[in-house]
Amino acid sequence: MKKYRVNVNGTVFEVEIEEMTGAPAAPAVAAAAPAAPAAPAGGEKITAPMPGTILAVNVTSGSAVKKGDVLMILEAMKMENEIMAPCDGTVTSVSVTKGAAVPHMEAIANFLTSTGFYQFFQGENWKSAIMLVIACVLLFLGIVKKFEPLLLVPIAIGMLVTNLPGAGMFHEILFAGGHVHWELFGGQPITASFLSEMLNSGVSADVLQPYADSLWTAAQSMFGADALSQVAAQVAAATGDAVNSIAVQIQTLASAEQFAAASGLTMSNVTVSVGLVDVLYLGIKLGIYPCLIFMGVGAMTDFGPLIANPKSLLLGAAAQLGIFLTYLGCRLLGFTGAESSSVGIIGGADGPTAIFVTAMLAPALLGPIAVSAYSYMALVPVIQPPIMKALTTEKERQIVMKPLREVSKREKILFPVVVTVFVALLVPSAAPLIACLMFGNLAKECGVLDRLSKTMQNELMNIVTIFLGISVGATATGTTFLSPKTLAIMGMGVVAFGFGTAGGVLLAKFMNLFLKEKINPLIGSAGVSAVPMAARVSQKVGQEANPGNFLLMHAMGPNVAGVIGSAIAAGVLISLFG
Repeated sequence: MKKYRVNVNGTVFEVEIEEMTGAPAAPAVAAAAPAAPAAPAGGEKITAPMPGTILAVNVTSGSAVKKGDVLMILEAMKMENEIMAPCDGTVTSVSVTKGAAVPHMEAIANFLTSTGFYQFFQGENWKSAIMLVIACVLLFLGIVKKFEPLLLVPIAIGMLVTNLPGAGMFHEILFAGGHVHWELFGGQPITASFLSEMLNSGVSADVLQPYADSLWTAAQSMFGADALSQVAAQVAAATGDAVNSIAVQIQTLASAEQFAAASGLTMSNVTVSVGLVDVLYLGIKLGIYPCLIFMGVGAMTDFGPLIANPKSLLLGAAAQLGIFLTYLGCRLLGFTGAESSSVGIIGGADGPTAIFVTAMLAPALLGPIAVSAYSYMALVPVIQPPIMKALTTEKERQIVMKPLREVSKREKILFPVVVTVFVALLVPSAAPLIACLMFGNLAKECGVLDRLSKTMQNELMNIVTIFLGISVGATATGTTFLSPKTLAIMGMGVVAFGFGTAGGVLLAKFMNLFLKEKINPLIGSAGVSAVPMAARVSQKVGQEANPGNFLLMHAMGPNVAGVIGSAIAAGVLISLFG
């Protein structure tokens, strides 16, 4: 027997419905699995969602109904609202009569308890409040301080909307375990066996708990609360887990679900209402947005400084030092190889590459890693100068470099083709990123794809940036973001960024020991992939030491080399741990 509560704009109607197929018998546990469940004891009430007047009651106690049958009609605000049966069965009791008025106060109380303001104080929703504060900080940095607003503002908005209690903007369950569960997108109910599989694969209990609770309520209605508790106690005794642990809860539900299926019953129809953010996130999960961002970056970037000064390729490679040192540090902290690779890639200061790698290797860490990578990219003007000044002398920062040679159009056309072929053969895993980067650059340089080049630089880049930023922010939920592992990621992100900056500067200083024409070591810091922010920082710090020094174009060589280097590093890590 099930008791349903239907909330019609604030007013509660109660209807008890007995399943027509009959109820299963009482469960007993044999070998840690329940046998036949008992008849249900209690259930949900069907309640009215708004105040009004009952115009008609179409059922009486004992009436047989089918799912969708109109139980009663409620008049509210001069409109007739039909209250329908949620399933096939038999009405056991009706607590309302024709002409009865639904009270206003109950409707108001229902409304108040449904607001996000009320939900802030329920359970662990305080984490959502903290995430909203973090979102506001990112908005401040992006709007007031103007630290990469094109990145931080969309991320902050995504973080803001997904952490509003009750908003339900992003459903992590759709991507649990690192996979896209297309069946859930198609409306397939979430089952206890699915939750069990996800729990065993390492999915956070915070992600699974709401769905387990919904299934537990349904199982109590079908089998009875006492019977279910007895089964849970015996499962806990057999497994050694706490009786109130999610592992015991899900195992108990799985057994109940199997028995219900054997009896021809469906224990629950808990489904996910797929929303906008869920669909947008597919672009990250499937690796679409990072590749499209690289295409736009290629169309906006001049590879001429790198071609004119091939030595800068070494500086870009040296700046990837932060990736591999951070990888080693993460392994020492207990991260897996895949997780360490995802955290280490932050050292490349390349948000799209970090997302690309993490989505493949450690999707559970996508939120903190993406936010960390983009935040540190935006903070390049804050993080890099102290490191650059600490590793160089005033005399070194004053070094003036000769203007670069002019690069021919033929060289600029051949370069993206040669790099694509070479990198794709060397590291096939990096081919999607490199191919998109070089295609964008080829469209810019060949002279016959001006329309495509302009679209990549403007409309496409802007649209993808919006979608990417909102999706990244939406993954940073309180339940997954506020954890010791996230703090470790944020800390190691700074380490990665610092070592990446230092690696380029130190290699430039080392190269000067052998070069007749000295390199200003400041351009080595631009070897991180933050294009063109890192190059601008090199220019700014250089001009502080020598106002007549212009390092921007020289710094662009290591800067674009860093983009290529981080993509290659990403391919290597994916090949090793993917």
